[in-house]
Order: sequence, then structure tokens, then C-alpha cells
Amino acid sequence: MLRHDFQPGRLIAGTFLTLAGVLYAGDAGGLWETPWFVIVPVVNGGLCVAGVVGMAAQSARRRRRALRTDGRPD
Repeated sequence: MLRHDFQPGRLIAGTFLTLAGVLYAGDAGGLWETPWFVIVPVVNGGLCVAGVVGMAAQSARRRRRALRTDGRPD
């Protein structure tokens, strides 16, 4: 039994924010040049994708719960 529900939106948001951190860490370490404006679409795009995935997962979770309470099998 899981201790909590899997939340794919949070996983995606964390992945994109980690990517932003890696981009800036590589720039700070001198491995490559990252312009300051690159982070804006990475973070905003990641948060938008995470929001869409989170809403889809919540919708699927609600539908699955409703099917269980109706007495129909999964």
C-alpha cells in the first residue's frame, strides 16, 4: 500500500527546476555560457506542463474514485 498518491505534476516541476539549476551551475562552473533569459521559458514552460499533467492526473484520480463508489469494478 502506498503511503500517498503519486503526483506526476510535482515530479515534472521538480525536473524542470532541477534542469534550470543545472544550467546555471554549468554556467557558473565555466562549462558553457547560459544567457540569463534562457531560464524564463524553462521554468515557465515546466510549470505549465506540470500544471496540465497535475490536472489530468487529478481528473483521472477523481474518475477512478467515482467508479469505485458506484460499485463497478476497476
